[in-house]
Amino acid sequence: MPQPNRNETESNPPDFFRGGGEMGARMRDYPWQDHPLGPPSNWPQSLKTNIRLILNSGFPMFIWWSDELFSFHNDAYLPALGNKHPQALGLSARVVWAEVWDDLHDIVAGVLHDKKPFTAEALKLILQRKNFAEETYWTFSYSPAFNDAGEVNGIFCACFERTSTILGQRRLKTLKDISDTSTQNQTLKQACQSACDFLNKNADDIPFSLIYLLNGEGTKAHLSGQAGLLHFSVPKEVDLHQQNTLWPLEVVQQTKQAVVVNFPDGIESSVDNAHLPPVKIQAVLPICMPGQEQLLGFFIVGISSWLEYDTDYKGFQELLANQIATTITHVQAREELARQQVYLNEIFEQAPVGITLMRGQDFIIDLANPSICDIWGRKQEEVLGKPVLEALPEIGRQNILQLLRGVLETGEPFVANELPVVLERNGRLEVVYLNFVYHPKRNSYGAITGVIAVAIDINEQVGARREIEQMNKELLAINADLDNFVYSASHDLKAPISNIEGLLKVLVEYLPDDMLELDVVQRLIGLIENSIDRFKKAVADLTEVAKIQREAGEDVKQVDLAEIISEVQLDFESLIIESGARIELDIAPVSSVRFSAKNMRSVIYNLLSNALKYRSPERRLHISISTEVLPEYTLLTVTDNGLGVNPTEKEKMFSMFKRLHDHVEGSGIGLYIVKRIMENAGGKIEVESKLGEGAAFKVYFQK
Repeated sequence: MPQPNRNETESNPPDFFRGGGEMGARMRDYPWQDHPLGPPSNWPQSLKTNIRLILNSGFPMFIWWSDELFSFHNDAYLPALGNKHPQALGLSARVVWAEVWDDLHDIVAGVLHDKKPFTAEALKLILQRKNFAEETYWTFSYSPAFNDAGEVNGIFCACFERTSTILGQRRLKTLKDISDTSTQNQTLKQACQSACDFLNKNADDIPFSLIYLLNGEGTKAHLSGQAGLLHFSVPKEVDLHQQNTLWPLEVVQQTKQAVVVNFPDGIESSVDNAHLPPVKIQAVLPICMPGQEQLLGFFIVGISSWLEYDTDYKGFQELLANQIATTITHVQAREELARQQVYLNEIFEQAPVGITLMRGQDFIIDLANPSICDIWGRKQEEVLGKPVLEALPEIGRQNILQLLRGVLETGEPFVANELPVVLERNGRLEVVYLNFVYHPKRNSYGAITGVIAVAIDINEQVGARREIEQMNKELLAINADLDNFVYSASHDLKAPISNIEGLLKVLVEYLPDDMLELDVVQRLIGLIENSIDRFKKAVADLTEVAKIQREAGEDVKQVDLAEIISEVQLDFESLIIESGARIELDIAPVSSVRFSAKNMRSVIYNLLSNALKYRSPERRLHISISTEVLPEYTLLTVTDNGLGVNPTEKEKMFSMFKRLHDHVEGSGIGLYIVKRIMENAGGKIEVESKLGEGAAFKVYFQK
């Protein structure tokens, strides 16, 4: 074909070639003197007029002129030509559109011979304009083009490509069909196969489709849906940890991104559909939980060889994968709901508490589990479907109906504890103590339609509580007697101990010197003195414990923690200096509590004494004393870096006469006293400790 080349004789091109953008320039530069139509100056005026018309139009237009149908077109028509541009200018339409001329031949002949226009709406044509056979759709009008003599000498066409619109409508319908049926599927297998069946109705976009769902461990994928007849068999199950030559499922699982792959060598990839070309590539898309990255499975689809795999095509496949994921999620939700319903029914029937659902103003009993029937003393068939007053006529003389109506009218739940209700059970009226809740039952619109009742028969608990209350009274009396005994005994034992101590002194004075000098006598006298000292210390501790219990609640006033801490520090000043301890204070501005002053002093004294006593020889002792004002308590914290204790034994620290370190003197009663003081005052003490790292005692003074 002659190539464009500026001709010197055309340095002043005809007016009808002026403008027209790229095609105007190409027409001006074209060597028409070498073309069968000859120089433009010899062209008929009708051709010139039509060329001027199309060059100055923004709508896609072309003219096929003469029996050879030589092509003239404007810039707006260039996208339709694709890679046929620029060679199409001046070339016969039969050559330009050779791949579809069988479809166009009769139409063109009819326009030329019958002089009647032809109009097509969204006509499908498979064009070779992008290096592959492409599915396209066109709306156009062929009109006869007349020469100066009024004879038909060509075809004038105004056209518009509808490919993107038709593809969009087709794909939207596919998405809608799958969406519309998503709620009708009862099982995952049915949902997946149904989706593939609908996709098969749009084989132009989806030549074949496969859906694989992952197992619970995410290690295997099971074929759950398939459509489109392939020339190879697909596996029913794929192990993702084994090499798979068909699809890179493990890559998609890891990246959650779609992958496009060619068919492996040796596999015939075409589908059994006469009007479709062989499929050469396929896409593997992840099916993820909507709005999440949790992978449900894989969506494998063939890619039509007649379509460009562009953004719209990819987006359509992603929307399909998302819709399939939504359908799967809905089915899973329904299956889970069904499982939960069965589970709830089992719980409802087996619940150890009574449950009933009552409907409407008459409180018709729709549900009643065995436990509520046991409480009522009725069988299920005796109460179901009946108004509560008919099923339990004895409650009409009580306040139960008023309570139910109050919940129905106000929407406020009613809670009762240990309410005595008279019920007819075993043929006689019985008083039954119940804990129960009446809760409004609402429909999906929020309207109250009935009452849910949950009840517990607490007859045994009430009886047991009354027995316990009586026992507690007896125990309180016994404890008081024991406290009095301990208090009296601790005082009464002082006199015998003093007598023993005095007798020992008299004995020592009367023993001969030679006998006193005997080692065995000295050892015995030392043992007796040590025993007397321990006895006196034990009696003193018992006296202190009894005094704390007897004096609980006495001497209570507003006490300044900072002041008591300062006084106790002075008591230990010499020991603090001797041990080299560093004491750090962090006292809140307002640290006063209502407490017994002497008991508070005892608490702080014991905690500081323990911190000094159980210091570590491996490091300098550091003691931190702080206070903090909390909503319900004033917190005193004493922290040290001493020996500490094993966390499993920290509760033993508060037991009477319990010592966890024996290398220093102590009775093991100090922390017990602190605990008793705090509990008697409504407070508490806690400890955090690690062996070899120290301890932190937290004392909570109730406000």
